[in-house]
Amino acid sequence: MNEDELDLFTQEFADVKPLRQDERVVRSKAPSLAADAVERRREAAVTGPQADNNILTEEGIAALDPWFVLDFKRPGIQNGVYRKLKQGKYDTEARLDLHRMRVVQARKAVFEFVEQALELGLRTVIIVHGRGERKAEKEQAAILKGCVNHWLRELDAVQAFHSAQPQHGGTGAVYILLRKNEIQKQVNRERFMRY
Repeated sequence: MNEDELDLFTQEFADVKPLRQDERVVRSKAPSLAADAVERRREAAVTGPQADNNILTEEGIAALDPWFVLDFKRPGIQNGVYRKLKQGKYDTEARLDLHRMRVVQARKAVFEFVEQALELGLRTVIIVHGRGERKAEKEQAAILKGCVNHWLRELDAVQAFHSAQPQHGGTGAVYILLRKNEIQKQVNRERFMRY
Protein backbone atom coordinates (compact mmCIF):
# COMPACT_ATOMS: atom_id res chain seq x y z
CA MET A 1 0.00 0.00 0.00
CA ASN A 2 1.49 3.36 -0.94
CA GLU A 3 1.21 6.55 1.08
CA ASP A 4 -1.76 8.00 -0.89
CA GLU A 5 -3.79 4.86 -0.39
CA LEU A 6 -2.98 4.84 3.31
CA ASP A 7 -4.12 8.48 3.65
CA LEU A 8 -7.35 7.71 1.78
CA PHE A 9 -7.99 4.69 4.00
CA THR A 10 -7.39 6.76 7.15
CA GLN A 11 -9.78 9.49 5.94
CA GLU A 12 -12.54 7.01 5.18
CA PHE A 13 -12.34 5.39 8.59
CA ALA A 14 -11.72 8.56 10.61
CA ASP A 15 -15.29 8.70 12.00
CA VAL A 16 -15.45 4.99 12.85
CA LYS A 17 -15.75 4.33 16.58
CA PRO A 18 -14.86 1.04 18.21
CA LEU A 19 -17.76 -1.15 19.34
CA ARG A 20 -18.52 -0.73 22.97
CA GLN A 21 -18.29 -3.83 25.03
CA ASP A 22 -21.16 -4.62 27.32
CA GLU A 23 -20.50 -5.99 30.71
CA ARG A 24 -20.14 -9.71 30.93
CA VAL A 25 -23.32 -11.66 31.44
CA VAL A 26 -23.56 -13.14 34.89
CA ARG A 27 -25.09 -16.59 34.90
CA SER A 28 -27.88 -17.16 37.34
CA LYS A 29 -27.75 -19.94 39.86
CA ALA A 30 -30.93 -21.54 38.42
CA PRO A 31 -30.60 -25.27 37.68
CA SER A 32 -29.64 -26.04 34.12
CA LEU A 33 -31.48 -28.41 31.80
CA ALA A 34 -28.75 -30.97 32.29
CA ALA A 35 -29.23 -30.83 36.05
CA ASP A 36 -32.99 -31.32 35.58
CA ALA A 37 -32.38 -34.35 33.39
CA VAL A 38 -30.00 -35.83 35.96
CA GLU A 39 -32.61 -35.28 38.68
CA ARG A 40 -35.33 -37.01 36.63
CA ARG A 41 -33.05 -39.98 35.97
CA ARG A 42 -32.33 -40.26 39.69
CA GLU A 43 -36.04 -40.21 40.49
CA ALA A 44 -36.72 -42.86 37.84
CA ALA A 45 -33.98 -45.05 39.27
CA VAL A 46 -35.51 -44.83 42.73
CA THR A 47 -39.16 -45.28 41.72
CA GLY A 48 -38.49 -47.98 39.13
CA PRO A 49 -39.78 -48.25 35.56
CA GLN A 50 -43.15 -46.81 34.62
CA ALA A 51 -46.00 -49.26 34.37
CA ASP A 52 -46.42 -50.64 30.87
CA ASN A 53 -50.07 -50.71 29.79
CA ASN A 54 -49.21 -52.95 26.86
CA ILE A 55 -50.81 -56.35 27.47
CA LEU A 56 -49.28 -58.04 24.42
CA THR A 57 -46.90 -60.91 25.09
CA GLU A 58 -43.31 -60.58 23.93
CA GLU A 59 -41.93 -64.09 23.99
CA GLY A 60 -42.88 -67.61 23.05
CA ILE A 61 -44.70 -66.73 19.83
CA ALA A 62 -44.19 -69.13 16.95
CA ALA A 63 -43.31 -67.83 13.48
CA LEU A 64 -45.70 -68.70 10.65
CA ASP A 65 -45.29 -69.79 7.07
CA PRO A 66 -45.17 -66.74 4.76
CA TRP A 67 -48.22 -67.94 2.82
CA PHE A 68 -50.35 -68.90 5.85
CA VAL A 69 -53.75 -67.16 5.76
CA LEU A 70 -54.66 -65.41 9.01
CA ASP A 71 -58.29 -65.61 10.06
CA PHE A 72 -60.10 -65.00 13.33
CA LYS A 73 -63.66 -64.12 14.31
CA ARG A 74 -65.03 -63.59 17.80
CA PRO A 75 -68.39 -65.13 18.69
CA GLY A 76 -71.25 -62.80 17.84
CA ILE A 77 -69.74 -61.37 14.67
CA GLN A 78 -72.17 -61.91 11.82
CA ASN A 79 -70.99 -64.14 9.00
CA GLY A 80 -71.90 -61.52 6.39
CA VAL A 81 -69.80 -58.87 8.14
CA TYR A 82 -66.87 -61.28 8.39
CA ARG A 83 -67.25 -62.27 4.72
CA LYS A 84 -67.13 -58.61 3.65
CA LEU A 85 -64.03 -58.04 5.78
CA LYS A 86 -62.38 -61.12 4.29
CA GLN A 87 -63.16 -59.93 0.75
CA GLY A 88 -61.76 -56.45 1.43
CA LYS A 89 -65.08 -54.74 0.81
CA TYR A 90 -64.76 -52.37 3.77
CA ASP A 91 -62.68 -49.24 3.25
CA THR A 92 -59.65 -49.28 5.51
CA GLU A 93 -59.53 -46.12 7.58
CA ALA A 94 -55.94 -46.41 8.83
CA ARG A 95 -52.79 -48.38 8.02
CA LEU A 96 -49.77 -49.51 10.01
CA ASP A 97 -46.65 -50.78 8.25
CA LEU A 98 -44.36 -53.01 10.34
CA HIS A 99 -41.68 -53.59 7.72
CA ARG A 100 -38.14 -53.41 9.11
CA MET A 101 -39.35 -53.31 12.72
CA ARG A 102 -38.07 -55.57 15.43
CA VAL A 103 -40.53 -57.55 17.51
CA VAL A 104 -40.26 -55.16 20.48
CA GLN A 105 -40.92 -52.14 18.26
CA ALA A 106 -43.76 -53.90 16.44
CA ARG A 107 -45.39 -54.92 19.75
CA LYS A 108 -45.50 -51.31 20.89
CA ALA A 109 -46.64 -50.04 17.47
CA VAL A 110 -49.50 -52.56 17.17
CA PHE A 111 -50.77 -51.86 20.69
CA GLU A 112 -50.68 -48.08 20.24
CA PHE A 113 -52.19 -48.30 16.74
CA VAL A 114 -55.20 -50.33 17.90
CA GLU A 115 -55.71 -48.14 20.97
CA GLN A 116 -55.59 -44.95 18.91
CA ALA A 117 -57.87 -46.36 16.20
CA LEU A 118 -60.39 -47.32 18.88
CA GLU A 119 -60.25 -43.83 20.41
CA LEU A 120 -60.81 -42.24 16.99
CA GLY A 121 -63.77 -44.51 16.30
CA LEU A 122 -62.19 -46.32 13.35
CA ARG A 123 -63.79 -49.66 12.51
CA THR A 124 -61.66 -51.20 9.75
CA VAL A 125 -57.89 -50.87 9.67
CA ILE A 126 -55.03 -52.73 8.03
CA ILE A 127 -51.65 -53.82 9.35
CA VAL A 128 -48.89 -54.68 6.87
CA HIS A 129 -46.58 -57.17 8.57
CA GLY A 130 -44.79 -58.63 5.56
CA ARG A 131 -44.07 -62.26 4.73
CA GLY A 132 -40.52 -62.56 6.02
CA GLU A 133 -39.30 -63.88 2.67
CA ARG A 134 -35.97 -62.03 2.66
CA LYS A 135 -34.38 -64.55 4.96
CA ALA A 136 -32.37 -67.51 3.69
CA GLU A 137 -34.44 -70.32 2.17
CA LYS A 138 -34.03 -72.61 5.16
CA GLU A 139 -35.19 -69.88 7.55
CA GLN A 140 -38.29 -68.74 5.66
CA ALA A 141 -40.63 -67.96 8.49
CA ALA A 142 -42.67 -64.85 9.07
CA ILE A 143 -41.86 -63.85 12.64
CA LEU A 144 -43.85 -60.61 12.67
CA LYS A 145 -46.77 -62.35 11.00
CA GLY A 146 -46.88 -64.88 13.83
CA CYS A 147 -46.65 -62.09 16.39
CA VAL A 148 -49.46 -60.07 14.80
CA ASN A 149 -51.64 -63.20 14.65
CA HIS A 150 -51.05 -63.80 18.37
CA TRP A 151 -51.33 -60.16 19.47
CA LEU A 152 -54.58 -59.39 17.68
CA ARG A 153 -56.26 -62.29 19.46
CA GLU A 154 -55.15 -60.81 22.81
CA LEU A 155 -56.75 -57.42 22.19
CA ASP A 156 -60.43 -57.19 23.18
CA ALA A 157 -60.96 -54.30 20.76
CA VAL A 158 -60.29 -56.63 17.81
CA GLN A 159 -63.52 -58.32 16.73
CA ALA A 160 -62.18 -60.12 13.66
CA PHE A 161 -59.24 -60.19 11.28
CA HIS A 162 -58.30 -61.86 8.02
CA SER A 163 -55.36 -61.80 5.61
CA ALA A 164 -55.77 -59.09 2.99
CA GLN A 165 -56.66 -59.41 -0.67
CA PRO A 166 -53.70 -59.43 -3.12
CA GLN A 167 -54.19 -55.78 -4.09
CA HIS A 168 -53.79 -54.77 -0.42
CA GLY A 169 -50.78 -56.96 0.42
CA GLY A 170 -52.13 -60.50 0.35
CA THR A 171 -50.77 -62.74 3.08
CA GLY A 172 -48.33 -59.97 4.03
CA ALA A 173 -51.13 -57.81 5.46
CA VAL A 174 -54.22 -58.26 7.59
CA TYR A 175 -57.63 -56.53 7.66
CA ILE A 176 -58.85 -55.82 11.19
CA LEU A 177 -62.41 -55.15 12.33
CA LEU A 178 -62.49 -53.17 15.59
CA ARG A 179 -65.37 -52.90 18.02
CA LYS A 180 -67.32 -49.67 18.30
CA ASN A 181 -66.13 -47.17 20.87
CA GLU A 182 -68.53 -45.78 23.49
CA ILE A 183 -69.45 -42.72 21.41
CA GLN A 184 -70.45 -44.88 18.42
CA LYS A 185 -72.48 -47.18 20.68
CA GLN A 186 -74.35 -44.20 22.11
CA VAL A 187 -75.11 -42.84 18.63
CA ASN A 188 -76.51 -46.24 17.61
CA ARG A 189 -78.65 -46.45 20.76
CA GLU A 190 -80.10 -42.99 20.09
CA ARG A 191 -80.73 -43.79 16.45
CA PHE A 192 -82.62 -47.00 17.19
CA MET A 193 -84.58 -45.55 20.13
CA ARG A 194 -86.31 -43.08 17.79
CA TYR A 195 -88.19 -45.85 16.03
